[in-house]
Amino acid sequence: MSDLSDIYQEVILDHNRHPRNRGVVDHPTHKAEGYNPLCGDQLYLTLRMKDGRIEDVAFEGHGCAISTASSSLMTEALKGATLAEAEELFEAFHSRLTDDECPAELLAKDLGKLEALQGVKEFPVRVKCATLCWHTMLAALHEKQDPVSTE
Repeated sequence: MSDLSDIYQEVILDHNRHPRNRGVVDHPTHKAEGYNPLCGDQLYLTLRMKDGRIEDVAFEGHGCAISTASSSLMTEALKGATLAEAEELFEAFHSRLTDDECPAELLAKDLGKLEALQGVKEFPVRVKCATLCWHTMLAALHEKQDPVSTE
């Protein structure tokens, strides 16, 4: 298990040091802001939907290593997803981090590289760092105007 933890840690460090999809999407159709007052993470997410799918997604702002890595991994996972697929991915990811009795169907969902963030569950105060981008993404997709807060 230690080898797997080491691999996951490397994925998180890599996505923190070299975040993917940092910036602003050209001609976004959706956008939202998120804030984690506990850690100070601030996030601005933009995405462009085309033909019912997320064609492009990007984030900017500043945050801790977990917040940045989660945002980077999330944007990679969301490209090409439909609204329903994005919501399903949110449910599986969020439940695994927050629900001690995560339903079997959500445990069965393959999260790909997002699995690297599952260890965050052991540090409850960091769960908000890992999930801020996800809540912000849902707010963007559902065109919520108020900034999202983890509090």
